[in-house]
Amino acid sequence: MHLSWRVIRPFAVCLITTALPSFAQAQTDPGIPVTDSLVQAKCSTCHVADERGNLQRISWARTTPEGWQATIQRMVRENNVALTPPEARAIVRYLSTRHGLAPEEAKPVMYYAERRVHDESATLDAAVVEACGKCHEAARALSWRRTADGWKQFAGAHASRYKFTPDRDVVAALTTAAPFASREWTSWSARTSRPDLTGRWLITAHVPGHGNFSGEMMVDSAGGSDEFATRVRVRSVYDGSLLVRNGRSVVYGGTAWRGRSRGDEAADVPPDSLSSEARESMWVSPDGSKVEGRWFWGQYDELGFDVTMRRAASDPALLLVDPPSIKAGSKANRIRLIGDRFPARVTPADITAGSGVTVRRIISSTSGEIIAEVDVAPSAVSGPRNVSFRTSTLERAVAIYDRVDYVKVTPESSLATFGSQAYSRGVQQFEALGCQRGADGKLHTADDLELGPVQVAWSMEVFYETDPNKQERVGTVSPTGFFLPAAENPGTNVDVWIVATATTEKGQDGKPLVGKGYLVVTVPTYTFEGRTYVRELGRWVETESGAQ
Repeated sequence: MHLSWRVIRPFAVCLITTALPSFAQAQTDPGIPVTDSLVQAKCSTCHVADERGNLQRISWARTTPEGWQATIQRMVRENNVALTPPEARAIVRYLSTRHGLAPEEAKPVMYYAERRVHDESATLDAAVVEACGKCHEAARALSWRRTADGWKQFAGAHASRYKFTPDRDVVAALTTAAPFASREWTSWSARTSRPDLTGRWLITAHVPGHGNFSGEMMVDSAGGSDEFATRVRVRSVYDGSLLVRNGRSVVYGGTAWRGRSRGDEAADVPPDSLSSEARESMWVSPDGSKVEGRWFWGQYDELGFDVTMRRAASDPALLLVDPPSIKAGSKANRIRLIGDRFPARVTPADITAGSGVTVRRIISSTSGEIIAEVDVAPSAVSGPRNVSFRTSTLERAVAIYDRVDYVKVTPESSLATFGSQAYSRGVQQFEALGCQRGADGKLHTADDLELGPVQVAWSMEVFYETDPNKQERVGTVSPTGFFLPAAENPGTNVDVWIVATATTEKGQDGKPLVGKGYLVVTVPTYTFEGRTYVRELGRWVETESGAQ
């Protein structure tokens, strides 16, 4: 994880020490002793140590690398803690490892570290979402683990800092949802060794607008037990083009992968280039056999790869099936099974895809790809199917459907941003997916079946505007669904429909299917009633609050 730090004024006394002495004494949990000499030297002046080596507040808090990084930056910025960049990185590394989260604790809030726009209302406590979501994602708070007293003290300090009255129900919800002590952490912190992540990994990735990729990543040690150098080679499932990326990463505590990588041709590339330098934020499974997450870049981290990695083994492994959907009642469909270590001899009996799907013959096979011909019975039940090659099964690998009912544009609602002297333009990549009504027979409901990308022609419509030249002053959408705002900032927000008109799929009325995505093209900052707000990912935050 590459952090940006600066050397600042000499060490000064922490402003919150007067409120702390009773905190350690009130704890019934034994805490996590701080054993690192650098952390002791830099933190113990304000965070007093007890006889067991616990430091006030620090020993009763756990969080992600992003949480510790933000905390240390605040100590540097507001409390005049003097740190060199190497010292700051070393402290983040120690605290993220010894005072971090277990994999099971980190997984539910990984979208925050992966910089994804995420609807929290369906999965998190409503009071927490309401209270925390006014300034940032609730996952930012739920990425921390504190004792009951720790949450009370945090809420009081936070309320004093940002001028609000703490809600007891919210504090109680945080205490229940994110306790300091947990069975997961007890088990994880007691492990005697970390998974060995070096070696060959099989990788699949999806990039909106570019489709699926598959290939391998080689992971080598880069000097420390948690530092790695990586080299990725993946090919596009769509056109076979090769993408090579090189990177470096730190895996905190054996579970939190944070790094950077770039393609071999990363200089002077367009903003949506897959060779762009990207941050990597990924989750490592407890047994070290699987890694998943996101690689992202852009002014607002709006572009990226969705990545899944699995440890390469000696047995055949099925990674992807293309195309991702097959129509019921169709015959002689060619499908590609993409994987690793397929044997020299392959027969139709080696491949299964459930009732109603018959593998007629194997057209060709190599160690990395099998092309087979399949029939799908008219009576085959619509829905996702697992596909297996011998003992390797890929869940929900292909969808069986009877017709394409509508086109869905993703993201369904989004932001793009005009640029300024301080901010680059914020772009947006759209994708058009074919969908079939679900079991309820209704369109646009939760049980609808996604069938994968469909061929479309992209266009845009500016709300309440009949002048076609106005569109050019707002931005352009490319043939691949990439929206780029106009270079000139008009100083106002503009509402736009991004329209995908299917070129091959038609509705029951015989007309091409059409999908729309709602886009607001915004200014990067604005001032309202004397307060300045700046766009941050999928929301606006007040710069004076420091909540960005």
